[in-house]
Amino acid sequence: MSNINLTPDEIEYFSRKVRLKILHEDDDVVLMTAPNEDQLMDIIRELICEKPMNLREIHTILSGIASEDKIRKALITLVENGLAVLGDDGRYSAVPEY
Repeated sequence: MSNINLTPDEIEYFSRKVRLKILHEDDDVVLMTAPNEDQLMDIIRELICEKPMNLREIHTILSGIASEDKIRKALITLVENGLAVLGDDGRYSAVPEY
């Protein structure tokens, strides 16, 4: 599997872009709901629209939100539905919607 080619700043930037419903927030803890399958596909598609990424990079950004298996399943579904493509370099890119 390819290495992670994201800088720490990029990881933080993309992590902040992921928006989930907040159930509780205080000074110490933020409790959010986990995304369902459709929401996860939308989140991943938004990420790869901005920058092509491999599975490991996506998992790094979504760690604590979704397992690698769920991310892999979402990516396969996106590819099967023609919403993403897997490049020769192992990176997923979003297919533009018309």
